[in-house]
Amino acid sequence: MHVPDGFIDAPVSAVTGVVAAGAVAVSLRGARRELDERTAPLAGLVAAFIFAVQMLNFPVAAGTSGHLLGGALAAILVGPYTGVLCVSVVLLMQGVLFADGGLTALGVNITDMALVTTVVAYAIFRTIVKLAPRRRRTVTVASFVAALVSVPAAAAAFTAIYALGGTADVAIGKVFAAMVGVHVLIGIGEAAITALTVGAVVAVRPDLVYGARGVTARPLEIRDSPLAPAAPGAVARAEAPAAEPATATSEAPETPETSATREPAAVPRRSARRVWLAGLAAALLCAGVVSFYASASPDGLEKVAHDKGIDAKEEDHATKDSPLADYGVKDISDARLSGGLAGVIGVGATLAVGSGVFIVVRRRRATAESGRG
Repeated sequence: MHVPDGFIDAPVSAVTGVVAAGAVAVSLRGARRELDERTAPLAGLVAAFIFAVQMLNFPVAAGTSGHLLGGALAAILVGPYTGVLCVSVVLLMQGVLFADGGLTALGVNITDMALVTTVVAYAIFRTIVKLAPRRRRTVTVASFVAALVSVPAAAAAFTAIYALGGTADVAIGKVFAAMVGVHVLIGIGEAAITALTVGAVVAVRPDLVYGARGVTARPLEIRDSPLAPAAPGAVARAEAPAAEPATATSEAPETPETSATREPAAVPRRSARRVWLAGLAAALLCAGVVSFYASASPDGLEKVAHDKGIDAKEEDHATKDSPLADYGVKDISDARLSGGLAGVIGVGATLAVGSGVFIVVRRRRATAESGRG
């Protein structure tokens, strides 16, 4: 659904650029609350993984393909604010390095593919996990539904933007019907990828999934076993009316200080290194190998634009001569090698830029906290 240059006129492109810049600015502040020393590197990995999986176009119907948008996946894994930043980093790298998505249309693409998908998906996700039973399966099901709805929502948002600033004279009703119709089908693929990825991480490390916080974790209870031998003096304490209760599950009042100090000791932090390495390996495999077998059919927007005559106004990309344009390495004739190498370079570049952004955001939070202390 990458909008190229020329589809949207200059005034509306400028407005969406302002909206996108505002969304990124707000997300930079919001991400400070979502990121910690473990999740900041993982957020960069999420961006790289989304880049890689977006290369895997899957067939939909009638010579049309679709690919992951990633807003739902990012929001659920690392938080909605960080999710907007993840997808924005991906779109920036695709536009600058691979000539995918126009540079003058970058505001349109961030507004549509990063902001709309993330906000819609996370709102639906939180609603489901709030109303459904608090189980790991609920997180996976909510991920599926949220991702499914987010894709046609983005298609509807594009149609609204095109109604305001489209450069071709086409019937908006027909564009809306075609866009939403094909992206409902693409949404099924998005939902499957999102649910499988979230479910896999929740199964091994639910503590690393932002959307699973408070859903999969169970409160710690300390109980005295009836089979355990009584400690010396326990009977005497039980008979003394003024003594403290023998168990930690009693109705004794708890102060915020005791609650805050007990939790970290009960839940030790675990390294996220194995998850990070597994995710990186998966991203490199998808971009470097599996991408060669992706569908060559036009994606949903390309198909609708061609059928409705919208692509007649498409302009050449500013970086069309990039050595990585169209996801291939210039001067390498072997298509498999060229595409795979371009994918690996893209994963590495997205990982580096994304990780750098999120580590800086995390450090600014740490600096602010130390200043207040």
